[in-house]
Amino acid sequence: MFFKNLTLFRFPTSVDFSEVDTLLPHVVLKPVGPLEMTSRGFISPFGREEKAQFSHRIGDALWLTVGGEDKILPGAVVNDLLARKLEEIEEKEGRKPGGRERKRMKDDLLHELLPRAFVKSSRTDAFLDLQHGYVAVDSSSRKTGENVMSDIRGLLGSFPAMPLNAEVAPRSILTAWIAGEPLPEGLSLGEECEMKDPAEGGAVVKCQHQELRCDEIDKHLDAGKQVTKLALVFEDNLSFVLGDDLIVRKLKFLDGALDQLEHIDEEGRRAELDARFALQSGEIRRLFLLLEQAFKLSKADN
Repeated sequence: MFFKNLTLFRFPTSVDFSEVDTLLPHVVLKPVGPLEMTSRGFISPFGREEKAQFSHRIGDALWLTVGGEDKILPGAVVNDLLARKLEEIEEKEGRKPGGRERKRMKDDLLHELLPRAFVKSSRTDAFLDLQHGYVAVDSSSRKTGENVMSDIRGLLGSFPAMPLNAEVAPRSILTAWIAGEPLPEGLSLGEECEMKDPAEGGAVVKCQHQELRCDEIDKHLDAGKQVTKLALVFEDNLSFVLGDDLIVRKLKFLDGALDQLEHIDEEGRRAELDARFALQSGEIRRLFLLLEQAFKLSKADN
């Protein structure tokens, strides 16, 4: 259940979430219809089989999950069948269908194939910190994150969430860290980075499994390259790669965090998920507050 990526958004702490549990049953995921390509809606964080609880909350930490069902209908399959039908018409009737007729034939094929298409299920988890006013979506895709914000907006009627806005250019801060400037307390360099020449079409250098404070890296910095992705370790609890887009990728919970789960006495899957969420929300909150200070992240208007 641990998040693997974090796409972050801010929202005003004045947003009212008191009616969430009342509103959720009205926007739950419905099975994708025979002639539909996709369906989206909220599901229980504890799994699709759970039909009574569609959110989970511990203090100011709220866990919401958006589920999806998408028909798998490759365009190549549709185009191949359409080409066969066009050939049949040309052979039998001695003519080539025009653009409008080809479009109508393609639409007919889609309606014919959709009920038989395979359905792919998906889920996207989001953690909302109601005290500090941010959302962490378990995705490295900004578009996926925006879709979740739209789903929450549909749930609440209004949800003025915005991507993070740093008052200092993130790329300059990441570059300074790798160049030797002090990192925030508790933060240390990992062994991965990406550097780019700021000129359009400039060189890109990717390093993995490498000591980042070394002569080789310094030469790239002296040549004017800037850091766009940087691996970091937060205490002994988290490792991740932070991009200049402020998206957290390759998030891993380390032994320093996981050791806390050994002190949980409760048994059962629900109790384990509850403990993991409490641990995860706490660690993400500490990381966010560190990033907020380091990058001077703007707060949402209240």
